[in-house]
Amino acid sequence: MIKINLLPYREKAKKENLSRQVTIIAGVFIIFILCLVWFYIYMLSQVKDLEGKLAESQQVLKVLNNKIGDMDKFKLKKAELELKLGVIGILEENRLLPVKTLDDLSMLVPQKNVWLVKVSQSGNRLTIDGIARDNIVAADFMKTIENFPAIQSVDLVSSKKEEISGITLQRFIFSCRMKKGF
Repeated sequence: MIKINLLPYREKAKKENLSRQVTIIAGVFIIFILCLVWFYIYMLSQVKDLEGKLAESQQVLKVLNNKIGDMDKFKLKKAELELKLGVIGILEENRLLPVKTLDDLSMLVPQKNVWLVKVSQSGNRLTIDGIARDNIVAADFMKTIENFPAIQSVDLVSSKKEEISGITLQRFIFSCRMKKGF
């Protein structure tokens, strides 16, 4: 005999199964939404932390840039000071050189026959302007200067007769090239 169950147990099972599936889907959806909210809050806190670190790093960078600027100024001042000290050192080494050169030059001048009017130095050029008794004395003085160790060469720029107090004398101008280091 065939038994027929008129109770809708399959429909009831389907409804229960459907209800359980809806609950599971709703639960998973709620958990997914909660995970998204948690992830959003986490990312927001990470962004705020990074912005704070960025602001702090910018302040540190600004302070370091100021220090670098101070360091550059210090290096410029140091280089300038070293340059000045170098110039002072060179001047200190060479301060007695012109005096010694003039002293040696004065020893070369014949006592009563040659008078120096002007001696000037420009770089490695020495210009001697003077008066001699005659051409022969001026030529001898020129040869004497050529043998001076500090002089490399002597050139006669001009030589002309000049009358001073009724006496005819020879006015001369020598251009001397000095050796390096003098």
